Amino acid sequence: MSEEAQSRKPKGLPDLLRERTGVEVNRCYQCGKCSAGCPLADVMDYTPSRVLRMLQLGLNGYEDSILRSFSIWVCLDCETCYARCPQEVDIPKMMDFLRSESMRRKKVNPKGRDLLKFHQTLLDSVRYTGRLYEVGLIAGYKARTLNIFQDLMLAPRLFFLGKLKLFPHFVKNRTNLARIYKKAGATERQEAVR
Repeated sequence: MSEEAQSRKPKGLPDLLRERTGVEVNRCYQCGKCSAGCPLADVMDYTPSRVLRMLQLGLNGYEDSILRSFSIWVCLDCETCYARCPQEVDIPKMMDFLRSESMRRKKVNPKGRDLLKFHQTLLDSVRYTGRLYEVGLIAGYKARTLNIFQDLMLAPRLFFLGKLKLFPHFVKNRTNLARIYKKAGATERQEAVR
């Protein structure tokens, strides 16, 4: 294949991953230490080592399978896999990239949608108050997922135990926080354009 034909060939997930994060999937030699140490491997549809192998092989339909998988959404980014990897493949960074690519291509796993809504609600809460506001987080999450009655009976108990405050506590300098969010938003938009 000529160089010109190769340059026109659309880039696959491994190429995009390498370009945007520096993670090289071909460094992995499938020792399995990442999957053995992952605290959530038993609830994943594809373990971290399997996701890496799928990216390495590049078989037909692998991109869609990975981007629609539950594994990328349930990953905690705890970095146990990264700490155990003898090749230092940054799997948490890879999972972050795969989540953003899954959202960009509108291929979010149905079970991952509630997790995504929780993450968005949490970030909105921190953006508004500068710290976590539990009542706002719960209300926002319930409104986004429509799981209004789930865990409903826990709220009064938590309130009477003093764990839930009705009004948020704001940080003093929210302007700096707004700048951080603005800068992060600009970075995300630049990544989405690539």
